[in-house]
Amino acid sequence: MSQDFYYGTGKRKNAVARTRLYPGSGKIEINGRPVEEYFPRATLRMIINQPLKQVNLTDTFDIRINVTGGGISGQAQAVRHGISRALENYDQDLRQALKPKGFLTRDSRVKERKKYGQPGARKKYQYSKR
Repeated sequence: MSQDFYYGTGKRKNAVARTRLYPGSGKIEINGRPVEEYFPRATLRMIINQPLKQVNLTDTFDIRINVTGGGISGQAQAVRHGISRALENYDQDLRQALKPKGFLTRDSRVKERKKYGQPGARKKYQYSKR
């Protein structure tokens, strides 16, 4: 692959995806493995391809991604965010197609921490009046 690429970082929960778009034929490689091997569920692969389908560039780029942290669902959404940001670096005019669908917005929802004096984040111990 050539040294000329477009870069984007995507995040979701604890997952971080560092994405590079190279001019190519549409091959996606995640952590050195093909996307079909890394994400065996078709739903997760569909999530990854959403920004590319939105701007009709599915077979234009070879994509190499390093993703760490979180679970597979969070990683897939982080990859989608990273691809969207890299596409925006490639062409600023694509922002009008990606922004309304929410692909450029970082989903900031994370698990709420457990509080002391409680068994969980919101759950309370049973209250006994008498």
